[in-house]
Amino acid sequence: MSQRVTVIGDGGWGTALALVLHQNGHRVTVWGPFAENIEAAKQSHCNATFLPGVTLPVDMQWTTDPAAAAENVNTVVMAVPTQFYRDVATRFKGLIAPGTHVVSVAKGLDRDTHKTMTGVAEELLGVSPVAALSGPSHAEEVARGIPTAVVIASEDESQATALQELFSGETFRVYTTTDVLGVQLGGALKNVIAIAVGISDGLDFGDNTRAALITRGLAEITRLGTKMGCHPSTFSGLSGMGDLIVTCTSQHSRNRGVGERLGRGETIDEILNSMKQVAEGVWNCSNARALGLSQGVDLPITEEVYNILHNGKSPMEAVEDLMGRDVKPE
Repeated sequence: MSQRVTVIGDGGWGTALALVLHQNGHRVTVWGPFAENIEAAKQSHCNATFLPGVTLPVDMQWTTDPAAAAENVNTVVMAVPTQFYRDVATRFKGLIAPGTHVVSVAKGLDRDTHKTMTGVAEELLGVSPVAALSGPSHAEEVARGIPTAVVIASEDESQATALQELFSGETFRVYTTTDVLGVQLGGALKNVIAIAVGISDGLDFGDNTRAALITRGLAEITRLGTKMGCHPSTFSGLSGMGDLIVTCTSQHSRNRGVGERLGRGETIDEILNSMKQVAEGVWNCSNARALGLSQGVDLPITEEVYNILHNGKSPMEAVEDLMGRDVKPE
């Protein structure tokens, strides 16, 4: 059955998901904050800023008006980068009708409270429960119909099933789980590990180092997640190991790209000033570190990435400190 769906966020990921939903036969509206971008997408049927080279349907709707975007919709997709998430959700406060399905697809933690994005959405939108969609899913590939598998997490299994049916298509396969926290932690923390892998690549280290960082990075994520009550198997699934692998190895990965440039000697300010899109790991590294400290969980890779990003530590010194840690059982 065709639904009315609004995607809040006109970035690459929001646009790619809007295209998936449209291809599934739903009536889709995309909301964005900047009139210039929205008008350009309306006229050109292309999101040249965030998803260049992809032709979008002529009947996809675009708006900057929160009230119009929220009117008479069945499902809302929150596709806003985490550093803007709270501000944007506040703009939609009181506009989303009770009973509307809300699914968050942002991968990160709230800067001020360290809440998950579903927690922020529930707090500000007054809709509960809010589901989470995550997994190895670069927008550039999803929009071009490259086969992709993701997971929808909700405390309400009937909601998870409804959203699974909404998003599932010929090239977009959706699984379900009730581990909402675990799915979001995997999505947030893998970006930090990807920066570490990028740094390794920028230093011209090899496959051994990359494999070690991915494996021990997954151990960090799992250690923190299980301490917080998440199911261990979540971190070996699509939103854990799957998303970690793709973010640490893909040419599309902005987080890995940031790390590579750091490894080659650029400063973080130089890198960020040259980017149009967001590398979530830069913004979420301090959140991840703070969460680990609050839980008493050791996150050595995250700690070293934090020191490089925020304390001016050299990448090579960080590598030496990681390799020089006390030896222990795996």
